[in-house]
Amino acid sequence: MDRPDATFTLAYIVFALCFVFTPTEFRTAGFTVQHMFSEWLGSEDISFIQHHIKRSTLTLLLHCCLPLGYYIGMCFAAPEQNLMYVHQASPGWQVYFAFSLAVQLVSCALAFYWSRRGWSNHPICRALGAHALPQSSWRAVASSINTEFRRIDKFASGCPSARVIVTDTWVMKVSTYSLHVALHQDCHLTVTDSRQHSLSPELNAPVQILTITVASINPRVRPFDIRLKSTEYVELQEKLHAPIRNAANVVIHLTMSELFLETFKTYVRMNAVYWCPSGQELEPCIGCMQASASVKLLRLCQADGEGECQQCYCRPMWCLTCMGKWFASRQDQQQPETWLSSRVPCPTCRAKFCILDVCAVE
Repeated sequence: MDRPDATFTLAYIVFALCFVFTPTEFRTAGFTVQHMFSEWLGSEDISFIQHHIKRSTLTLLLHCCLPLGYYIGMCFAAPEQNLMYVHQASPGWQVYFAFSLAVQLVSCALAFYWSRRGWSNHPICRALGAHALPQSSWRAVASSINTEFRRIDKFASGCPSARVIVTDTWVMKVSTYSLHVALHQDCHLTVTDSRQHSLSPELNAPVQILTITVASINPRVRPFDIRLKSTEYVELQEKLHAPIRNAANVVIHLTMSELFLETFKTYVRMNAVYWCPSGQELEPCIGCMQASASVKLLRLCQADGEGECQQCYCRPMWCLTCMGKWFASRQDQQQPETWLSSRVPCPTCRAKFCILDVCAVE
């Protein structure tokens, strides 16, 4: 890493990835297209459609600048390559320069084409045109969306590069280069997939992400997928005029406690197993009286005499689900990020334990 060109290459790759796939740290620091060019883009709250037409165009131009920016940076990072004079550079660098320059010129030509006829050639405008009445244009649809977006009762979820917005009439998905739009009365929403994550980077808590396909009966509107947290599912349903179908029979966890219970079970299955002595029969769980007792508390997280956890001498009396519900019920409901690392008393003998001390019974 003593070579300047290698150091610059690594730093530029990291910068390019963070600029394209903007992490939370970059957004917090204001290093985004929306923040740096906010004066030219205008207010999203006032002119939502016009803002995203300009934003998507500018984002395309800036992203296409990255290959050429790397070449220009290497002119200074590796002066021995003679990159400043293209005709003296190696054939490989000449090909790269031609490619990066072509990408930049094509993006400029595309942006110029989009801006013609008052941006009517832009993909967002053409998408809006699919919803326009015969004697109207995309501008009437844009005006309707702008008006509804200003209302405070809209549903909005997701990061800036994949936002889901639902107003009284429209379902919209904002992505890096485009904007998908569907009319409430024309579309059908279907839950097609679900992914469970033990920890969310934003909340430091378990989260379930639902994938919902939005399909319109309008043949000019292409189907698109939206993603949101399961805890926002009810709020989305209340904003829509039609029910959401669950074609994949996905189990949707609507509360934080339900999400935590699934995460609790996952962590317990990774812990050590307690082998039940021969001849000992497992009694029904004293919590639900339905399932057999299936967990035993053993102090495994720390050595004796260390930490707050205590040894529990109770025989297996609880099933995994009831123990998880007990664990969740003893938490601070306002601080879900502390649940996994907290300690609670045994529901029978009150000895403190953590999630690492819960062992499945075999």
